[in-house]
Amino acid sequence: MRYKVTFAVGLALGYVLGTRAGRERYEQLKKSARELAQNPVVRNAAESAGQNGRAFAGKAFAAVSEKVGDAVPVSLAGRVRGLRDRAAGGAEDEWGTSNT
Repeated sequence: MRYKVTFAVGLALGYVLGTRAGRERYEQLKKSARELAQNPVVRNAAESAGQNGRAFAGKAFAAVSEKVGDAVPVSLAGRVRGLRDRAAGGAEDEWGTSNT
């Protein structure tokens, strides 16, 4: 019971403080988030992480398919092939980052 009351008080306090901050603070946070997302260092890190993830997925699929053989579902095989093709083609992924 004590935890429920503490949670309710915290929730109420957060609501009051949040409403006092208002639209101005929201816009400030939104602008900061946008600037962070547009930062070239952050964009390069995101693109690099995406490329590394796709490469790792391809290697993992190859290793698993060698051991499992034809038991890999067709839907999974198609998805991995699609990721490989997208990485090779330099197209943008669904996150809006290019694979360059």
